Amino acid sequence: MIRIFIASLILMSGLAAQAQTVRIKDLVEFGGVRGNDLVGYGLVVGLNGTGDGIRNAPYTEEIMANILERLGVNVTGEQFRPKNVAAVFVTASLPAFARAGGQIDVTVSAIGDAKSLLGGTLIMTPLNAADGQIYAVAQGTVIAGGAEAEGEGARVVQGVPTAGVVPAGARVEREVAFNLNSLKVLQLALREPDFTTAVRIERRLNEAFGRAAAAMQDSGTVVVDLAATGARSPAHVIARIENIGIAPERRARVVVDQRSGTIVMGEDVRISRVAVSQGNLTLRIEETPLAIQPNPFSEGETVVVPRTNAAIEEEEGIGLAEVPAGTSLSEVVAGLNALGVAPRDMIDILKSIKAAGALHAEFVVR
Repeated sequence: MIRIFIASLILMSGLAAQAQTVRIKDLVEFGGVRGNDLVGYGLVVGLNGTGDGIRNAPYTEEIMANILERLGVNVTGEQFRPKNVAAVFVTASLPAFARAGGQIDVTVSAIGDAKSLLGGTLIMTPLNAADGQIYAVAQGTVIAGGAEAEGEGARVVQGVPTAGVVPAGARVEREVAFNLNSLKVLQLALREPDFTTAVRIERRLNEAFGRAAAAMQDSGTVVVDLAATGARSPAHVIARIENIGIAPERRARVVVDQRSGTIVMGEDVRISRVAVSQGNLTLRIEETPLAIQPNPFSEGETVVVPRTNAAIEEEEGIGLAEVPAGTSLSEVVAGLNALGVAPRDMIDILKSIKAAGALHAEFVVR
């Protein structure tokens, strides 16, 4: 069933309507202040017979042999057939300004045919960044997010037991080389580029600092001259900037999810006066084959005679209905609901209204 969720960003203040203010920290990314993605390949042990099948996942045997040999156990020529180990990928995000010795969460995901990681322990796993350097080492008990039960003729799985997390399971070993105090200018990169939003950020920052310290470069970048702010350090500038509120501008957008039948409309969606006619055409084909058998004790064979019933049904539509022009989101929704069509048909109607040029918004289909 289609659900129309109305996302309104309007706040009435006095006699004038102003868009609700949003903190700058929620609209931009600060240049240089970013995390780093880490990935590693490791082994989870201690599983209750739910690990990889070695024949289907030979890489599990190889990594297990390498770990045992590093621990001084000679396994050359030995055949492994354990069911309590699983090869996994370990992923994590190294936060900005993370220091050596700090701890971060890691996510563990099976890559073989293991059935569950519940109760397993991740063995020491180096985590590499895109530059190939090791920035953290992960180890600890895996908390799986599901359960599984299996019998001779049935199997029940709840959640995803082949993936889990290790809270604070990785220790930072290397810091990202970045000196914030060496910056001369600070770049604010908008997550959703927009000229109006960028110029509002520029104007608001200059008002806050009392001087022309910020300048808009384009729709997605605002540059702040750190020396012109008069602050003690770049960190103090960021701390002051991120909690300043502005009223962002966003493009009018209608988002449709065809799988779930969900429609989301933004506050700025507008519609022009348009007439809509809609009807359903159903083609039904039914096969009822008839088996004809010979008489008892007579010669002959059974013959299946095909019988097909085909019919075309046209349901009564809405006729030609007028959708009045809407100057607000509530008027647009009221006009569309007045059509009285089936929920699934609303998506097709919106597509047609957009094609006719009467829907003034970006139409996104997922």
